Amino acid sequence: MSDFLQSMAAGSAERAAAVSSKFSSADFNKPVVPLVLGDFDVIAEIKERSPAEGALKATNRSRVNQAVSYAAGGAAAISVLTEPSRFDGDLAHLEEVVAAVPGTPVMRKDFLVEPVQIHEARKAGASGVLLIAALLSDDKLREMLDVAWQHGMFVLLESFDENDLARSSMLMDNAGDFERAESGQLLFGVNTRNLRSLEVDNERLRKLAPLLPNGRCVAESGLRVADDAAKVASYGYRLALVGTALMRSDDPAALVAAMRNAGSARVAA
Repeated sequence: MSDFLQSMAAGSAERAAAVSSKFSSADFNKPVVPLVLGDFDVIAEIKERSPAEGALKATNRSRVNQAVSYAAGGAAAISVLTEPSRFDGDLAHLEEVVAAVPGTPVMRKDFLVEPVQIHEARKAGASGVLLIAALLSDDKLREMLDVAWQHGMFVLLESFDENDLARSSMLMDNAGDFERAESGQLLFGVNTRNLRSLEVDNERLRKLAPLLPNGRCVAESGLRVADDAAKVASYGYRLALVGTALMRSDDPAALVAAMRNAGSARVAA
């Protein structure tokens, strides 16, 4: 299989080049909803399609109903896929969710490669963004973090391997990044899915746990039931990003709550 991550980055760069770089203060008048974290939290994801698993909707629930269910279950944030070519996403989906759950922070999940895409996300109402360490040079990552901090947004910085985590940990040497990591505004994620091959390594979360930066860390992909949340909490993760299982669940609010409770119970044990 071709390098999926590379192809996503190329497509993202084309989309970024088409975005107007002219923004005014009025473009950013939608409120930033702060991320409020407990002992263990869930970032619940809305996505139409997964390249690995196909269409994800189990029912005819709308994005609005899905988002409302997530909020009812106590999701700390809602992640919305905006990548169009392989995930059937759109920035309009994010705007729709922001309007539906005004008290819950919404994160843009995409293969962002340019700062203008963070401005674009903020204009749409996003309170946070996903950044993928493997896609960004140190200089570009710094530039994009600074734009996110300028807007008061939270950032989930995603890693796949030891090198990504080492680069993420180096951010803790910067006083501003350290403070944001301490407050939960900067989150560090580990994805079990290799976005170069789309294969899932269920042991990656455990194997990389000793290398996690000192901050709130997020277990991404492959979590399906409450016991999975308890397991990753035992490794040191304090949030789970869950998409496919929630999109296919008959009761996503209950699954969010069950994962939160199981993870919190393991942290307290």
